[in-house]
Amino acid sequence: MSINVENLSAKELAALIAKASQRQKKLKKRKPAAGVRKRINAIAREAGYTVAELFGGGAAKSASSSKPAKKTRKSGSAGSKVAPKYRNPANPSQTWAARGKQPKWMVAEIAKGKKLEDFAIK
Repeated sequence: MSINVENLSAKELAALIAKASQRQKKLKKRKPAAGVRKRINAIAREAGYTVAELFGGGAAKSASSSKPAKKTRKSGSAGSKVAPKYRNPANPSQTWAARGKQPKWMVAEIAKGKKLEDFAIK
């Protein structure tokens, strides 16, 4: 975030300095993230869990396992192929899997009075 202080009035600059000072005081009171992370990991281990099992962020593994967890592709990840559900009758090469925005050809046909079911692939 970049703020051009040259364009600020004296009142706006004073308010910005006060706000920045408050934020700086708040950040100084926080404990270092590494220490907090270490405590959370220790508590999870004591209970027989990993942080990943409790909060997500990867495949779960047991606390006694020494092998690293395999990275798996989640089912909703980008790039996954889905079979088309709708087809343009005027141009059968145009299909839509019902993900994302409706294609322009479908929007135009629906505006003319057709229904979504009219394009369903059987």
